[in-house]
Amino acid sequence: MSKRAVLEVIALDVEDAVAAQAGGADRLELVTDMAADGLTPPAATVAGIRAAVDIDLRVMLRLADGFAAGDVDRLVRVAHEMRDAGADQFVFGFLDPFGGVDLAAVERVVAALDGCPWTFHRAIDRAADRDALRGRLAGLPGLDTYLTAGAAAGVDAGLSTLAAEARRGGQPGYGQQILVGGGLRLDHVPRLLADGLEAFHIGGAARPGGWRGPVSAAEVARWRTVLDGDAVRPELSPV
Repeated sequence: MSKRAVLEVIALDVEDAVAAQAGGADRLELVTDMAADGLTPPAATVAGIRAAVDIDLRVMLRLADGFAAGDVDRLVRVAHEMRDAGADQFVFGFLDPFGGVDLAAVERVVAALDGCPWTFHRAIDRAADRDALRGRLAGLPGLDTYLTAGAAAGVDAGLSTLAAEARRGGQPGYGQQILVGGGLRLDHVPRLLADGLEAFHIGGAARPGGWRGPVSAAEVARWRTVLDGDAVRPELSPV
């Protein structure tokens, strides 16, 4: 591969962020409450992490478990609060009750971000029609990444979809980077790299003690080593 693969690590606090950067992470996803699969963190946490590390940060904009936007007025206010705290990259994604993208909610949040880069998260893996979702989002300002496992059940089930979407890179709706995450293990990486995937997202895989424990710089470094092609037989390590 001609360029360094992107490694994004979930961080809940400053300790996580510092360890992830020390281990070789390129970017952090900032969240709170992993019991709800990641919600928007407090603005003070975002500001503290921004002051502690110098790698890119993407802040989750999500108020409740599930994929409904909920109170969009509040989402917009929260987006402004995060920007005031130093955030300039974001993660969000909303579906309607039928599994289509909630374009009205997405567009309102995008307008509040005023061109900031953002990731459409794993809501795509719950969409009724992935291709239609991408088509409806095509051209929105700032959208540069899709976080996806290729399937709602995780990377094991989504490998073929990820490979197929990687092959469509550059086609309308497929110009964004695919960030692979959701049940991702180190033993998936060689195949994914061979299929042309170049960005990877880990959460629990960076935490030997589980979500109650901190990010381990050594675990992040182990992923960094594999992504850089310096190891070929990693132990299994679920996201």
